[in-house]
Amino acid sequence: MGSGTVALLVILAIIVFGILFVVSIYNKLIQLKNRFKNAFAQIDVQLKRRYDLIPNLVETAKGYLKHEREVLEAVIKARNMASAAMEKAAADPGNTEAIQGLVGAESTLTGTLGRLFALVEAYPDLKANQNMMQLSEELTTTENKVSFARQAFNDAVMAYNTAREVFPNNIIANMFAFKEAQLFEIKVESEREAPKVSF
Repeated sequence: MGSGTVALLVILAIIVFGILFVVSIYNKLIQLKNRFKNAFAQIDVQLKRRYDLIPNLVETAKGYLKHEREVLEAVIKARNMASAAMEKAAADPGNTEAIQGLVGAESTLTGTLGRLFALVEAYPDLKANQNMMQLSEELTTTENKVSFARQAFNDAVMAYNTAREVFPNNIIANMFAFKEAQLFEIKVESEREAPKVSF
């Protein structure tokens, strides 16, 4: 074997190794991206459940809270805004603006639900209503599931963002336009708490 052939084989081996290296990093980034998208799908399921419970809760409260119509309307409006924001975020969980919009809409919904539950406390008959107690329990359970799903999503986003930022992955990530994913975190401390639904 001549030295020219050996040099050609070495260059060929380096090129093949380089291609395999890039493919390996690319595939790992795709796996992590799909993992955080799947984690968002779990949030999506729980938020849809939450949004489905809210109209029933408002309907149950309507008969008792006749003079509090503005609060009930605010809850439904906030629920509709959050639902629309969730659909936008579900379409592309990697879109930073969509996730931030969902976080804002969820914060507003949590605040209006808190106002509703504060009102419910003032109406003992409503508080004792069997349907209201059941809906409240379901909502509390759903809130807990949302929290767990949000944590899983944030863990998956963190793993993806870390993988795309470390060297040499950052070079491949920039070449193939892997964008940073947004964490699903609530910024205001008072909004971090789930609405109180004790009956």
